[in-house]
Amino acid sequence: MGRGKVEMRRIENKISRQVTFAKRRNGLLKKAYELSLLCDAEVALIIFSGRGRLFEFSSSSCMYKTLERYRTCNSNSQEATPQVENEINYQEYLKLKTRVEFLQSSQRNILGEDLGPLSMKELDQIENQIDASLQHIRSKKNQVLLDQLFELKSKEQELQDENKDLRKKLQDTTTTSCGENAVHMSWQDGGQSSSRRHATEPYPGVLQHPEHDTSMQIGYPQAYMDQLNNRDHMASQRPGGHPGSSAGWI
Repeated sequence: MGRGKVEMRRIENKISRQVTFAKRRNGLLKKAYELSLLCDAEVALIIFSGRGRLFEFSSSSCMYKTLERYRTCNSNSQEATPQVENEINYQEYLKLKTRVEFLQSSQRNILGEDLGPLSMKELDQIENQIDASLQHIRSKKNQVLLDQLFELKSKEQELQDENKDLRKKLQDTTTTSCGENAVHMSWQDGGQSSSRRHATEPYPGVLQHPEHDTSMQIGYPQAYMDQLNNRDHMASQRPGGHPGSSAGWI
């Protein structure tokens, strides 16, 4: 019957922990010895128990010799690592430096400087590059101008719409004001004419009789009134005559 799987965690029971430590320590020392003997390897093993006790194993005659060898190898590896990193950084620096020099030279060539060492093919390439750049710049410039023109037209349309609205509001206000003034003037004219009519005309239903219109005398014909006026006039011209007196009218 095989041994069950052991859970890898700290053993809480103190006695069981000490027993397990002793067993596994002896097994580890045995494995280190077998490894050094079978494989001709230099093995150094250091163990500290929970109480601080030291247990060690060294395949060489002296543990310090193995530790010194370990320290030397560790220092060489730490020194080798920065050297490799420095070499990589230097190579990257050279690449970047070459790239910067190439870009600076290309910039001078585009500006028309240092063209002497260039061949005809290189000059054609620079010319084509400049033409492409100019075309791209002109295209971008036209696009910006079109955008600005569209924006200005939009603003113009908005202003025109606002102007139309303001004109409409002004016309409505003017029309309303004129109507109110006309109504007010009509009321004033109506009141004044009514006042004048009441001052000059009698009340409805009352007849007006002129003072000097003898033709409107009730009961006397017009011919009789004319004859009476003539007699009065003739009597007033006679000496001692009085208007209205006559021989036939005593």
